[in-house]
Amino acid sequence: MAEVKIMVGGRQYAVHCRDGEEARLHQLAGMMSDRVNMVKNGSPGLTEVRQLLFAGLLLADTVSDQPAVKPAAEAAPAPAPAPTPPEPIDESDTLAALARLAERIEALGDSLAAQLANA
Repeated sequence: MAEVKIMVGGRQYAVHCRDGEEARLHQLAGMMSDRVNMVKNGSPGLTEVRQLLFAGLLLADTVSDQPAVKPAAEAAPAPAPAPTPPEPIDESDTLAALARLAERIEALGDSLAAQLANA
């Protein structure tokens, strides 16, 4: 098992992964760090924990909007994508995404409160 040091949101973390997965872990950490930076720029003053929470929610939102992936046996092998430079961060997109997530969280909270009231 390999130990990898990754940077997320300007902080270094030591994590373990299977041998050979180090590059993928760095790639995923880069994606997470990009989202943390979007949150920092869009909502300055959040605690580190809330920055990581919103970054995780942004990533989950991105994943949930994508169509389901076929199992590996059905999918044709795809060529390795060429690395692309990160897209510039647009604060209005970040704020809109955070607003959508806040609405979803509030709706879930209202639903849970209603369920508890009826229990």
